[in-house]
Amino acid sequence: MCGRFASTTKPEDLVETFEVRQWDPAETIVPSWNVAPTDSVYAVLDRAPKGEREAVRQLRVLRWGLVPSWSRSAETAVKMINARSDTVHEKPAYRQAFASRRCLLPVDGYYEWQTMPGERGKPRKQPFFVSRVDGQVLALAGLYEFWRDRGVPADDPAAWRVTCTIVTTDAEPALAPIHERMPLFLDPSAFDAWLDPALDNAEELRPLLVPPAPGALQAVPVSPAVGSIRNNGPELLEPLDENGNDGTMLF
Repeated sequence: MCGRFASTTKPEDLVETFEVRQWDPAETIVPSWNVAPTDSVYAVLDRAPKGEREAVRQLRVLRWGLVPSWSRSAETAVKMINARSDTVHEKPAYRQAFASRRCLLPVDGYYEWQTMPGERGKPRKQPFFVSRVDGQVLALAGLYEFWRDRGVPADDPAAWRVTCTIVTTDAEPALAPIHERMPLFLDPSAFDAWLDPALDNAEELRPLLVPPAPGALQAVPVSPAVGSIRNNGPELLEPLDENGNDGTMLF
């Protein structure tokens, strides 16, 4: 977890919501209702533009699946889509990014699978779509990293990859029956501190790893079609009832 999410909000709206000061309209990705590891994703981050000292809030397109700067290969990305909040400050793959390269990943919501009894006693996995009750963008806490591809000439735009990971925490009580973990999401009051690259002391940062009070999220059962990355459309968010038909929310 978290292994899939939906991202359909227009970048212009993200710029307004997160008070972004720098965004290149050429960096635009198509809406997706089934974002998978290694896909391109929007990220909000505070970083000083090249040649400047003051950090500026930016909207960037990164690749989901973190590749540590010291990694010999980008193949680790698929395995590093999540980082645990309880160890992110000490794990070699994440601690430098946690200290100075934190970001927010704005999403409509994320998918989680609950193991449930199936026919003839065989377990089945029911997907749920988790989003904010108020319908606002869900700001997931993330980390980003730069990785140099030594197999590409230095002057090639592909020489550098900027990748990211989602920080996870213990699930709140209403979501725990679905999965024991959930992405760490932040309220607007925490955005500035989380994104501030000057705040680099681990002890000062760890209090930021606490999610908002329970009750801000809702989980809706959706079609198993989301399990295939070949399926991508708004129908993936249509709620199902207990019988697997269009209906009401369970949570």
